[in-house]
Amino acid sequence: MAEKDIVWRGTSLDDLKAFPDDVKRDAGHELGKVQCGLQPTDYKPVSTWGIGVIEIRLTGEDGEYRVVYVAKFDEAIYVLHAFDKKTQQTSPRDVNIIKARYKAVLAERRKM
Repeated sequence: MAEKDIVWRGTSLDDLKAFPDDVKRDAGHELGKVQCGLQPTDYKPVSTWGIGVIEIRLTGEDGEYRVVYVAKFDEAIYVLHAFDKKTQQTSPRDVNIIKARYKAVLAERRKM
């Protein structure tokens, strides 16, 4: 199986680059697994954000981080959002970003 390309939506790549080095390294490793058709080590499907949306959970020395993606499409893995998690629940702002970027991916794919 060939590796899928990663398509970064919005500011997700810049947001991930702002993570601490250890978390960036872990995120890259986990996304590499997804590219090869494997599941990340610590993840949670979150269908309320969109069908097929997955949240990778990452822990660093100074907190919790998340990378949210959808890999159900043949052509690519779409990274929708990357953020540091400050509370037990994902903030409404982050949820809105994820949902909006997911809808944009669906709209673009309809035009293909």
